[in-house]
Amino acid sequence: MESLFSEKAWMLVWNFRGTFLFGFLNTLEVAVFAILLSLCLGLMFGLMSTGNKRSLKFLARCYVEFIQNTPLLLQICFLYYALSFSGHSIGIVASGIISIGVYHGAYMSEVFRAGIGSIPKGQFESAEAQGFGYAGVMRYVILPQCIKIILPPMTCQIVNLTKNTAVLYIIGGADLISTTYNFVTGVNTGGAYGPAYLVCGLMFFVICYPLSKLASIWEQSLKKRDVI
Repeated sequence: MESLFSEKAWMLVWNFRGTFLFGFLNTLEVAVFAILLSLCLGLMFGLMSTGNKRSLKFLARCYVEFIQNTPLLLQICFLYYALSFSGHSIGIVASGIISIGVYHGAYMSEVFRAGIGSIPKGQFESAEAQGFGYAGVMRYVILPQCIKIILPPMTCQIVNLTKNTAVLYIIGGADLISTTYNFVTGVNTGGAYGPAYLVCGLMFFVICYPLSKLASIWEQSLKKRDVI
């Protein structure tokens, strides 16, 4: 605890603020692209899970069950090291985006599946009776109604995804956790554990809290719109 109140330790953090900013921006980059990937995969496999084709349902369940029942650390290590030793390395950041996006895509798929499944079957039948195809039913009738249902769990997944960028540390990533660890163990900067990890935590908070707050505001506005 002494370093937490040490002026020298705080000055070290301030002097090397560029290091923390570098890690913060890398974490933000991985999080943004992984979120986009997870949403795309989640929507795709969620639609496959709720469709009428048994083969697509089977593929969706295989993806979800396999990904959810294997550790994210194992997945990122397999992707990065297996490709590296085979001579097809894709880089640490790309490995992080793909592995984290695919991992959370399985959870997003379940969020979409549950949201679509919560809509009464009569809505599907009524839309089809109006001449809508499957794509039209989903786009114009079902998915717009799902938003307020799936928004809370989807936000939770996005926040968890952002925090899970910390797994890049295991493959030597330049994310916020990795740069903080390198800072506190550095020859010239070692020892400033308290301030460094506190700043690291605050930076994660800066990303995650606004996401949760914006989602909450959006959810409330959707509920008010329904009442009106």
